[in-house]
Amino acid sequence: MLRFLWCLAILVCAVPHAALAAAGPAPGLIWTDLRELGVEGQGWTDTKAPYDRLPAKAEGKVRSAVWNLGRHSAGLCVRFVTDAGEIHARWVLVSSNLAMPHMAATGVSGLDLYVKTDRGQWRWLAVGRPESQTNICRLFAGLSPGRREYLLYLPLYNGTRLVELGSPAGTTLTKAGPWGTPTRKPIVFYGTSILQGGCASRPGMVHSAILGRRFQFPHINLGFSGNGRMEPELADLLAELDPSVYVLDCLPNMDAAEVRERVEPFVRQLRAARPRTPIVLVEDRSYADAFLVASKRERNDSSRLALKAAFQNLKQSGVKGLFYVKGANLLGDDGEGTVDSSHPNDLGFMRQADALAKVLGPLLRVSAGTARIW
Repeated sequence: MLRFLWCLAILVCAVPHAALAAAGPAPGLIWTDLRELGVEGQGWTDTKAPYDRLPAKAEGKVRSAVWNLGRHSAGLCVRFVTDAGEIHARWVLVSSNLAMPHMAATGVSGLDLYVKTDRGQWRWLAVGRPESQTNICRLFAGLSPGRREYLLYLPLYNGTRLVELGSPAGTTLTKAGPWGTPTRKPIVFYGTSILQGGCASRPGMVHSAILGRRFQFPHINLGFSGNGRMEPELADLLAELDPSVYVLDCLPNMDAAEVRERVEPFVRQLRAARPRTPIVLVEDRSYADAFLVASKRERNDSSRLALKAAFQNLKQSGVKGLFYVKGANLLGDDGEGTVDSSHPNDLGFMRQADALAKVLGPLLRVSAGTARIW
């Protein structure tokens, strides 16, 4: 059925749009299913659909809102190596809602491609613009000859049914090797709509993805829009994972009472399962208009006080390996880092990545090297 969709709706999204729309995809392409290249960003392999973020067993265990959001492909990506001078992509989305009023379709439903330079740095290269549930486009063409590593991110706020990459016959396209040596365990992020990617202009601009590229580490994005609430069911699931570090960033979805009730049990459950894995607690970002809106300022202040108290209680009770990130300047202090006072724009995401990097950098250097000693 999905193959039939390609024949029903061939939509072209690369530049120049008019010329490609007339020409269609280049003939003689060899199509590779993304699953053959090793999908990254999934903590579990036993998923109901190929690009789900939660395991099939979570259905009925977590709230329906969490389950449905877990079917969005936020944070999922593939790294591959090719000598092709051009690459095409075709993908099928679950929902026909391609964009939101405050978030571009390229972030909600698009593809985002990076390339690794000769100096080992990731640079943005191309975006796949969605125009329907079924899309086909040329991501790039005309590159100078050479074999390179690429990183392709999947949509943030839509489900993904199928993704394929097209390369010219006679070229190679293979799975990339490990992120680094020794083997690097992923950073696990758990949080809210902000972590899921609202409102990045494209999938690679979420702070979790930025940090993954910056530190050359895999990451798992468990952001659930409006539903990052530190529930016991999520603690059960996160405890099954074996990450380099947990980053818990749920305060935008939790008031002070919920913080007091849930944070300590959640952290204790993770620590019981993973005695030596660092756990980072992150305060909520400041609402951009909180300097004038008293209710928003109080919302920030009360939840932060509750989180700080939970952090101190945990440390005083002997829980080790805890780290803390303040929220006051996560998005900067000039009010330019959001689209709606709450959700970051690309500038806000970059600033948030910079703030988290100060804590994560030393932890990841230890994780990638020798054993950790608290």
